[in-house]
Amino acid sequence: MVTAIILANVKRASINETAQALLAAPGVAEVYSVAGEWDLAIIVRVKENERLSDLVTNHLRKLEGIEKTTTLIGFRAYSNYDLDRMFSIGFE
Repeated sequence: MVTAIILANVKRASINETAQALLAAPGVAEVYSVAGEWDLAIIVRVKENERLSDLVTNHLRKLEGIEKTTTLIGFRAYSNYDLDRMFSIGFE
């Protein structure tokens, strides 16, 4: 599993519409509006790097609201939450 965080600068008038359009793209799990240098943080989870490449080059680049992006690929996840326990509720 490949997890990526894509930071995007978006035209101010189209932040909400762009966020909704991103949610329809394959592999996009969550979209956050954020404060600071970037407008949106896009959380992507795909099976392989090729799918991430396809998402960025064939889907994100076609959205007119997106002006600039940078992609961060996650290597290891650290969390305060025990995700295995959360998802196994009722399977004991």
